[in-house]
Amino acid sequence: MGRMSTPGDDFRVIAGRYRLEARIGRGGMGVVWRATDQLLGRQVAVKEIPLDETLSAEDARLQRDRTLREAGAVARLSHPHIMVVHDVVEQDERPYIVMELIDGGSLADRISAHGPVDAAEAARIGADLLSALRAAHAAGVLHRDIKPANVLVESGTGRVVLTDFGIAQVAGATTLTETGSFVGSPEYTAPERMSGARTGPEADLWSLGALLCTVLSGESPFRRDSLGGILHAVVIDEIRPPAQAGPLLPVVRGLLERDPERRLDAVEAERMLRAFLETGRTPPRRAPERAYTPTQRDLPLRRPPAPERSRSGGLLASVRSRRGVPAAALLVAVLAGAGVSAAVLLMDRDGRDGGTTAGSSAPGKPGGPASGSAGGSSQETPGGSSQGTPGGSAPGSSAGSSTGTAEPAPTATLPSAPSGYHVAQDPAGFALAVPDGFRREPQGERVFYLSSGETFRLGVKATDPQPGGPLGVMRRAAAKGPEANPGYRDGRVTSVTHRGHPAAFWEFTWDGFSAAEGARHTYDVCWEENGRLYDVWVSAPVGKVREAKEHFDVAVDTFTVR
Repeated sequence: MGRMSTPGDDFRVIAGRYRLEARIGRGGMGVVWRATDQLLGRQVAVKEIPLDETLSAEDARLQRDRTLREAGAVARLSHPHIMVVHDVVEQDERPYIVMELIDGGSLADRISAHGPVDAAEAARIGADLLSALRAAHAAGVLHRDIKPANVLVESGTGRVVLTDFGIAQVAGATTLTETGSFVGSPEYTAPERMSGARTGPEADLWSLGALLCTVLSGESPFRRDSLGGILHAVVIDEIRPPAQAGPLLPVVRGLLERDPERRLDAVEAERMLRAFLETGRTPPRRAPERAYTPTQRDLPLRRPPAPERSRSGGLLASVRSRRGVPAAALLVAVLAGAGVSAAVLLMDRDGRDGGTTAGSSAPGKPGGPASGSAGGSSQETPGGSSQGTPGGSAPGSSAGSSTGTAEPAPTATLPSAPSGYHVAQDPAGFALAVPDGFRREPQGERVFYLSSGETFRLGVKATDPQPGGPLGVMRRAAAKGPEANPGYRDGRVTSVTHRGHPAAFWEFTWDGFSAAEGARHTYDVCWEENGRLYDVWVSAPVGKVREAKEHFDVAVDTFTVR
């Protein structure tokens, strides 16, 4: 281990070339020295990897191999916002990494000394870091510990430099540093990494989103008094960006998307930040067309019900649709899974058809005053009504019925239900898998399957095709979203396909109808099939994202027209 130098000391020289002169910092995997390259006569920074004397010879070799691999990965990168690696040497079987010396402190030091930065400076920092990450990810290198302490700001020039790839992982290589302990900084760690899932570039982008919140407000949005509290905030709690993030909110929310597949990518995030720097406003996120195929992300539905084969690859089956589970227990179960999905809780809306569907009812919250639902309203979209169409019942059902499913149709080809679900053969002419314990409640053109207390509201609607097809229907609904949904925000409509059929996907967050109900998130897909327009949605509190995503994917995957 190196020692601090004092006047008159003989400086330690390694590899016959680099003179260590003063210890200037400590990174995630070692001590950093100010040094002089005596061969080239220049100042450099040298990271010394301290040896663990308790390691066996084999483990010590593995540690050295890991360091050499790290240095080799970073040395491949050539980018103005990534720390340059000049050399890798060994002295007394201890590895040292020789890097460029940046004259300036870390972003964490800057915030501590001078406080948060304004939106323009945050956008500049974020855009430069995104540019660096694009280069690293293209080379197959993940940083895995992005935080203000690992970002340097050069004095005089203000150049932003990403450093300390101390726990970087080359894509496809063995992670020698992961020996059961937590690797990284919890406040800046993506939820899928916390769950133990194999992670990719998206995890670095989540960390950058948390970093932007910190530089704008002075504190990470996930800071809590304990590690357990931090984990709960990252994985389960509603994400509340600071007020100072307002000008950059579309970027921050896009990066802090719990579902990595829906997270804002580096190219689009950088484009949005640079547009803000040029115009003073953040442009909307561009939504590319893509096929909505949940089973490409998850395991097949037809599988054994053992927990290790659950849809999320972990212990999700043990927490699915359970009521009264303490938050700590739920957190443990979530962390055991293979990832955390975004807030994918769904809710339908009416009035979206521009008034062409007269008398149709709002799907997100059935019943209205007669059902005793909270808030005394069933509208989650404009023009909704809890009274339903004339006649008040779906075909083949009794008005107000809350019974289960009908007898199976003799010719129906039924879907297969995963563990914790059962197949509902609905009298309205469709079948799908719904969670065990959900009750059926028809409402006009819509049929609901509701959990206890209506925490989860799964709905289905079948109508004639509408002008503009599924995309036109959804866009009209989204345009009216603020009129009917208090606190409507982050609305996004995307053209997709479902099983080869034209489809549209709509997602948004809103505040709920009452303080007791709290914030909710909606995830909805509709498509045309066999001359009909089908709509499947789920609505749930933002704190129930994992279970709601599971319910939605199962419903869409198994939906069958009988």
